[in-house]
Amino acid sequence: MTTSTIRKKLITYLADADDSKVKAIYTLLEDDIRRDEISFTDELERERELHLSGQTKSYSRTEAIEIIKGQHSF
Repeated sequence: MTTSTIRKKLITYLADADDSKVKAIYTLLEDDIRRDEISFTDELERERELHLSGQTKSYSRTEAIEIIKGQHSF
């Protein structure tokens, strides 16, 4: 079974599972979930510091849209 299929089955299961089962599954995964949240927050903070210190380039909303559409040269 592919990972994609497993994900879909889990999503369907969790949507319909009773509260006690959802809480039990969450308890099993809680440490992993917290680690992921913390590492994401840490990464955002590092990126923010680089931006504020001028070490990374930033773009206006208009420039970002142009870049996404491929209409902007670097």
